[in-house]
Amino acid sequence: MKVFDCTLEPNGAKLSCYVQDLSPEMPTADIRPAMLVFPGGGYYFCSDREAEPIALAYLAEGFNAFILRYSAGADVPWERSYEDAQAALRYVRENARELHIDPDRIGVIGFSAGGHLASAMGTVAEDKVNAMILGYPCILKEVGRRLKKQIPGTNQFVSAETPPAFLFATSDDAVVPIRHSLRFAAAMAEKKRYFEMHIYPTGEHGFSLGRAAEAGTNQAMVNPDAQAWFPASVRFLRHVFGDFPVRGERAACDFPER
Repeated sequence: MKVFDCTLEPNGAKLSCYVQDLSPEMPTADIRPAMLVFPGGGYYFCSDREAEPIALAYLAEGFNAFILRYSAGADVPWERSYEDAQAALRYVRENARELHIDPDRIGVIGFSAGGHLASAMGTVAEDKVNAMILGYPCILKEVGRRLKKQIPGTNQFVSAETPPAFLFATSDDAVVPIRHSLRFAAAMAEKKRYFEMHIYPTGEHGFSLGRAAEAGTNQAMVNPDAQAWFPASVRFLRHVFGDFPVRGERAACDFPER
C-alpha cells in the first residue's frame, strides 16, 4: 500500500492518501471506489478519532481512502474549509488513474462539522461527490451561531442532483440535536432522492466507530449498538456503487504431497 500526504491549493490543507497496491491475484480490484474522510471538530480542529480509524475501516472493505485535514480554527471562515473540500475532490478526480480509483465512484464521509462539510459536497457544490455518509452531522444554518461562523443550512440546497445519502445519529445527542439529521432526511424525501437513515437511541456525540480503540479516556464513546452504522454504510455504498466483479471459475487447490 502507498501512504503519502499532499498539500492542496489554495490554503495548504493536508490530504493523507491511502492507495492499495495492485495484485495479479485481484485483477478486478485494480480500480477501486474511493472514500474522502472529513473528521469533525466544530470547524475548530480535525479530530483524530474520526480520521485514520475511519480510513482504515474502509480500506479493509476495498476502498482507497483519503483523509482531509481541512482549514479549521476560530479565525477560519467556513468558505476556506469548503475550498479545501473542493480541492480534495478535484485532486482525487483529476488523479484518478494514478490513484487507481473510479472518478465516478467517490464517496465522502463526514462527522459532526465534518458532516456539514461532507453534506455541502453533495448539495452546495457544483462538482458533487457520488455518495455521502453523514455521521451525527451539523446541517442547519442555526448551528453557525454556536460555532461563531456563518455556514449554510445544507438541507436548503438539496436538489434533484443531490447524490445518495446515508445518515446515522443518536436521538439523545446533546451537542448536535437529532433535528439536523431529520431535516436533511426530510429534504431528501421531498426531492425524491435516495437515502437511508439510522437513529440509535443513545450515544455520546463524536463516538466515531463506537469502539474502545477510539474512545480514549471517555467510556461513553463506546457504543456497541451504534457500531452497526459502519457495516450498514458499506452495504449502502455497495448498493450505490456496485461491488467488485468476480470472474472465472473456482480454482483447484493444489496441496503438496507428503
